[in-house]
Amino acid sequence: MNIVGLETLVFGVEDMAAGRQYLLDYGLKEIDASAVGGTYEALDGTAVVLRHASDPGLPASNAPSPNLRETVYGVADAATLRALADNLSADREMRFDDEGSLHTLDDGGYAIAFCITRRRAIVAPHIGINVPGQAPGRAANVCAADKAEKILPRSLSHVVYFVPDVAKAEAFYQDRLGFRVTDRFIGLGPFMRPQGTLDHHCLFMIQSFNSHMVGMNHFTFHLGSANEVLHAGWRFAQQGYKSFWGPGRHIMGSNYFWYFNSPFGGTMEFDADMDLHDDSWSPRAMPPGSDNSQIFLFQHAPKWAPGE
Repeated sequence: MNIVGLETLVFGVEDMAAGRQYLLDYGLKEIDASAVGGTYEALDGTAVVLRHASDPGLPASNAPSPNLRETVYGVADAATLRALADNLSADREMRFDDEGSLHTLDDGGYAIAFCITRRRAIVAPHIGINVPGQAPGRAANVCAADKAEKILPRSLSHVVYFVPDVAKAEAFYQDRLGFRVTDRFIGLGPFMRPQGTLDHHCLFMIQSFNSHMVGMNHFTFHLGSANEVLHAGWRFAQQGYKSFWGPGRHIMGSNYFWYFNSPFGGTMEFDADMDLHDDSWSPRAMPPGSDNSQIFLFQHAPKWAPGE
């Protein structure tokens, strides 16, 4: 199954104005906005769609609102879409909409959909890092630190679910959709990637142990570098958004991170520099916990200078 990754996340929200402003401040581009909602894109065309939680056109929610209502995956071609339809119609309801996208439910209770990807090439300035012993990443006299730099999310990275039966949910994505497990937290859940990407994961699932662990945990877009995560997160905090976790760097996936509370039913993350894995990779298994969740972690604090 040539599923290339996440295409769109569709949310049902209670406060449309707050959701819209959050995504604009995060750096996404507003493609359309109306009384019913809006679409907000990264540089490659992957996106977040907002709708009112009461919108009858949304799939039924599996968690209190606001929350994620549908996860849309991009596929490489029409043949993959047909193969998915043949596979999934064997044991569940599915439908095609007027635009040719396929809609159904996974085995964790989440609404999922598939469409032929509309991703486009990312056009953005080169990011260079100067490392002793390697060729210069930037030309002489080019300064990296820029208070006014424009930081734009590049691509929808991953989404994280709480699920009632993680073994059943993992089997669905592996056996029916061809996802690969890249790593796992023992007793908690797997990191998984579809066959059409080498990204460490576009999906992580967490076993739900109580009634509060429902719906989406978090989602994120890739930024271009650790510097962009730190700078974008700094600006976000200065705008009044509450830091939830970070900045830091994960071990599973190696991505830099900074999470913030959001109006979408979970947190939203800034993310950069994720590991890539091919089919020769042997998944790791680690116990969950802070020592295995990040290699380092910092906390946001006000600016400081010597002598102050």
